[in-house]
Amino acid sequence: MDEIRIEDLEIYAYHGVYPEENKKGQSFYVNAVLYTDTHIAGLRDDLALSTDYGEVCHFLTEWIQGHIFRLIETAAETSARQILLHFPLVREVDVEIRKPSAPIGLPFSSVSVRIRRGWHRVYLSIGSNLGDREDYIRSGISNLGEREEIRLGRLSDLIVTKPYGGVEQGDFLNCALELETLFTPRELLEELHRVETLACRERLVHWGPRTLDMDILFYDGEIYQDEELTIPHVDLQNRFFVLRPMAQIAPGLRHPILGKTIGQLLEELESKTLKDGQE
Repeated sequence: MDEIRIEDLEIYAYHGVYPEENKKGQSFYVNAVLYTDTHIAGLRDDLALSTDYGEVCHFLTEWIQGHIFRLIETAAETSARQILLHFPLVREVDVEIRKPSAPIGLPFSSVSVRIRRGWHRVYLSIGSNLGDREDYIRSGISNLGEREEIRLGRLSDLIVTKPYGGVEQGDFLNCALELETLFTPRELLEELHRVETLACRERLVHWGPRTLDMDILFYDGEIYQDEELTIPHVDLQNRFFVLRPMAQIAPGLRHPILGKTIGQLLEELESKTLKDGQE
């Protein structure tokens, strides 16, 4: 991506752990790198097609002066977040906040915190097989879209699928959803659990019936695992209820471990199923 750079923006503000810092204030210096696409703006010589760095400077100044934080880590975190939320062409941002007058009591030039934050492309599998299945799914998606940290993208058709996992239960309604988010994988998982709870989801039987089920399939091209979450989602290459909706919205998306596209994985599963004589 292209870069728009802001260097040593001086902002007098009142951040610090000690009370005297909050009263007297001091100068902070902000460096920011905005990762964006400037190609069309450059070809057409049109500021409306780019991000106005002057506007960003004023925005940062107002934000940093309008709040008091104990930590420059917090000042950097919130500043990066606000830039990403308010300037839609910025995909990622580096923010560094320097504090040359920090009360350290030793000779030094400056201390600083530097972070990078950005929007992440995510694909979800969503399903329901209890109650008004379509309403649960559409309400769940709507609840996700109410969060400013989430931008909804392409949505597949709703398809009827047989239950997976050997538990006897009713047919599912399934779909796939593309979105962009500022959440980390763990934060997004917590948000999905919150939305499932709003739909009265109960986790009683593994692979059992549920009002709403939301799973993270892909998060950028990352490979991630902890005690609760595995990305890409485990065994998705053997699940029609995942691959068929995904093939509608992202057939060329490549599995970061298997190295095959969604379209290829679906073709392989269909061939295997045909060969075995069952779905």
